[in-house]
Amino acid sequence: MRRRDVAIDVGVAGLVFGLTLAILHDGGLGAATPEDRRLDLFGVLLAAVATLPIAVRRRWPLTVYLVSAAASLTLLAFGYTLDLAIGTAVAAYSVAVAHGGDRRPVRRWVALLAVAAFVPSMTLLYAVVGVRLAGIGTEMVTTGAIFVSLWLVGDRIRLRQERIGALEEQARRAEREMLRERTLAAVQERARIARDLHDSAGHAVNVILVQAGAARLLHQRDPERSRQAIGTVEEVARGLIGEIDRLVRALRDDGTAELGVPADPAALDELLARHEESGLRIVATERGVRRTLPPSVAWSAYRILQEALTNAARHGRGSADVGLLFGPEEMEITVSNPVARDGGSGTTTAAAGGHGIVGMRERATLLGGSLDAVAGRDTFRLHARLPYHSLMRVGDPVERRAEAPVTGRPPPAGSEPVS
Repeated sequence: MRRRDVAIDVGVAGLVFGLTLAILHDGGLGAATPEDRRLDLFGVLLAAVATLPIAVRRRWPLTVYLVSAAASLTLLAFGYTLDLAIGTAVAAYSVAVAHGGDRRPVRRWVALLAVAAFVPSMTLLYAVVGVRLAGIGTEMVTTGAIFVSLWLVGDRIRLRQERIGALEEQARRAEREMLRERTLAAVQERARIARDLHDSAGHAVNVILVQAGAARLLHQRDPERSRQAIGTVEEVARGLIGEIDRLVRALRDDGTAELGVPADPAALDELLARHEESGLRIVATERGVRRTLPPSVAWSAYRILQEALTNAARHGRGSADVGLLFGPEEMEITVSNPVARDGGSGTTTAAAGGHGIVGMRERATLLGGSLDAVAGRDTFRLHARLPYHSLMRVGDPVERRAEAPVTGRPPPAGSEPVS
């Protein structure tokens, strides 16, 4: 319980104690009679028992009420004039707040009967003791009305507190759910950024290695081509630094930074051109009508093609066939390349799979598509299907059609998918 509530309850108890002493000292609210017992030390002690426990009424409401009611009835039994049992009335209000809607029926009915029995007990006590019988009906009606009113007010406040508690719990659940979703989104975004870093850095490092080796071999024989290779290394390294800088900013901004999504299919042409400049021989064919792609599809298509070409350059024999299909509802990417063998072991290097293929498959799956990677005896073939779904904002067709079909022959019989 908060300190503020404790201070309020102690203050209320002190105020009620003072009012009760004033009523007892003046002989009640009406005119005093010779039969009324004057306030003495015993009466003060009973008044204290009837009022001061309400300082802890929030914690033990029913117990405080029973103690206060018993002390008030004792005051009446000994002839003290207590026309209004304020302490008992306040305790009854607390019982209504705490137990008026108690889900335990026994506790709820005990509380209700205990409060309802106070006024009849006063009437019976007056009749037995035989004091102040004149006007007793008015006094009983007044006291009963006060108790009923306090009970109704307390029950109304209880309902309000329950509604507030339910709303607060709902808000806490919503906040926890929001935090959970935010955490999950951050984890997924970091996983995406990790895949992006793998794709872009792997591609750039592969180009740098190839061009650096070419520059070393051509340094004496063909200085001009050696300088061109070194220039390519410099350009690719500069692009890699920019890419890493964008990814770091995205991580620093909890993954919300814009990563430069290439929504224009022309970005795929630039990607093919860069790989051709790095020494990979590419035969590209295309079908369908080019359209502006949704950012998620464009980004996944770019990264999948980039990773596939990087694998072809790293594990293949320097060439790759690329097929692009822009369909009405989905885009398809096919990349096939001859593969090098590892030291006569009979297995291809591409068959090992790895994080690159796993990342590409995750990208396609997140869009509702699929990615198949099959390693044959002499070739490696990758086929990705990326649906547009309702996310696609169909733009004006790019007036470019291909006449040749998508290349990439099916894998030989007996080949196995790469996982």
